[in-house]
Amino acid sequence: MLMALKSIRAKLTLWYSFVLLITLIAFGLIAYTYSTRQLADNLDLSLTNEVKWVKNFIEPKAAKVKPSKKFASKKKKQQIIFEAMPPAPDSSGMSEADDEIWNQIYEHALVNPKKTMIEVTDKKGAIVFRSFTVGEESLMIGHAPLDTIMMSTVKNERGEDMRVASTSTKNIHIYVAYPLAELRDVLDNLFSIFIILVPIALALSVVGGWFLANKSLQPVDEITKTAQQITAHNLDRQIPSRGVNDEIGRLISTFNNMISRLQHSFEQVKQFSIDASHELRTPLTIMRGEVELALRNPKESEEYRRVLVSNLEEILRLSAIIDNLLILSKSDGIQHEAVYSDEVDLANLIDELFEDMVIIAEKKQIVINLLRKENLVVCGDRLKLRRLLLNLADNAIKYTPERGSVSLSLERDNGYAKIMVKDTGIGISKDEQRKIFDRFYRVDKARAREQGGSGLGLSIAKLIAEQHQGKIEVESELGKGSVFTVYLPI
Repeated sequence: MLMALKSIRAKLTLWYSFVLLITLIAFGLIAYTYSTRQLADNLDLSLTNEVKWVKNFIEPKAAKVKPSKKFASKKKKQQIIFEAMPPAPDSSGMSEADDEIWNQIYEHALVNPKKTMIEVTDKKGAIVFRSFTVGEESLMIGHAPLDTIMMSTVKNERGEDMRVASTSTKNIHIYVAYPLAELRDVLDNLFSIFIILVPIALALSVVGGWFLANKSLQPVDEITKTAQQITAHNLDRQIPSRGVNDEIGRLISTFNNMISRLQHSFEQVKQFSIDASHELRTPLTIMRGEVELALRNPKESEEYRRVLVSNLEEILRLSAIIDNLLILSKSDGIQHEAVYSDEVDLANLIDELFEDMVIIAEKKQIVINLLRKENLVVCGDRLKLRRLLLNLADNAIKYTPERGSVSLSLERDNGYAKIMVKDTGIGISKDEQRKIFDRFYRVDKARAREQGGSGLGLSIAKLIAEQHQGKIEVESELGKGSVFTVYLPI
């Protein structure tokens, strides 16, 4: 159960439901508050309009109007202005006019919401007119402002809250009221709706959220299952692409690229192991054979000396291979390893390299030329840069026939120091030019054994160039020679 709650599906569903719950609660509070305010404002506006209508209807006749007979017949116990006022000169005519006024007000009250109550009193508080849709208790709330509408909340005889709009003229007071219980009923109904709908919406969000999360994460499960089936023996297997450039599609593409890189790395490691084993096995085999041959029969001291010299050569070859392997193994995973930031005078370094090349090339009668040399300085490790250039020069001399030539040059090229090593050797085919910087790769494998090559020199040269934020380029043509160019930032 705990594991299920920790899954991404459960977390997405819970977060989605939580956000929806907060949204619904916030919406409910805002809607309830807004509805309360709107209903109250609309009620006040309605009561205000009612007071204005009654005032404007009665005010021109207020000085002469008499009480409503309908009210007099139903409220004989109440003191009314009909009993207190003296009869008017034209009693019968005035009574008919008064009845017409009260009838129109009464009909207007009936058109309005049934629970709206209208009450008109004289200055002494005697009721002149009342609509009986609320009750028979008086709505008098005391002082009513002259020619100004006042809103107030009072309790009637039954203890119910009433919202009352009141005003007065020189002769009468006018009150219009509505029970607040009606508003509360509406708001209670609205609150009940929210109480019912929020749990339902929350339950639907949980179910829908789980379904959507499960549907969205289904490709991730497929990726997981496929990834679990991929081992070092089947790195050529790929996760099927969805053909959609979304988050899952990019994840699949990234995963497939990672698998391809792993496959390439595994192949390199495998090939490296094979090549390293081969390179180390050959000198050991030679040493073993010569020692066994020397021990088989007694030899002259000179013969033993020859065997020891041969073994020493093979030991030196093994030592060189191991040293190179250590250099390359240290660089694995740290392609841009930090180097010493000393100032290196390349012109001086080229002079030293030229002298060394003349000595190395003397046996093959190869001519060494220094075509151009500019005074340039770079930041880096002098020993590593010397090794880089010596590897290139040694390679050029090895694969150049006798009486050939090797040329050196140093010049500035667009912010870089450009060092060229050009030979008139056997050349490199286009296909092999892409492989010559791979470890243990040799263009002429038969001659490389005779010349002591291990196939690691160019790999080390490339590594040193990259450590100095530089690069190596090669141009070559079979039978005509090669040009290796090193670029180092000045």
